[in-house]
Amino acid sequence: MDRLILFRHGKAEAESASGEDFDRRLAPRGVAESAGMGAQLADMGFAPDVVLVSAAARTRETWAAAEPNFPKAHARFDEDLYHADSGCVRREAERAGAGAGTVMIVGHNPGLQELAVQLLMEGSAPASLIARAARQFPTAAAAVFLFDDSGRPAFDGLFFPDRDPGRGA
Repeated sequence: MDRLILFRHGKAEAESASGEDFDRRLAPRGVAESAGMGAQLADMGFAPDVVLVSAAARTRETWAAAEPNFPKAHARFDEDLYHADSGCVRREAERAGAGAGTVMIVGHNPGLQELAVQLLMEGSAPASLIARAARQFPTAAAAVFLFDDSGRPAFDGLFFPDRDPGRGA
């Protein structure tokens, strides 16, 4: 794996019809922000070869909104990514990255945020950047890392969704 993109799901509804967290769908804002983040990443040249998507409804819908920007990506839905900690997310990314240049994970906090902070620290990112990622990794945010031949991460971008105040919070 040469590059890893950590993409948090878009803003979800507070509750699902079933009452189960797993079944929570994206709010309209979440659909728009997910599509927007997909477009932003694609415009910057960040195109995944493999996408691992948590099997939860909100992550599936996040990928569905972003997917048109990545027509060559191969997506797999992974139940292990639902409520996954940072170690699990990293292992799944490394496993998928064995045969791919760029891996994208569409998942959840706190696992994605914790992994982003860990990779920033491993890559000796500036303290201000580490603090920013530790403080905030909102819905539809993405963190991008490059990896050298030794597997050492280097920060390649931290992107937050464009929130238009006219659309509400």
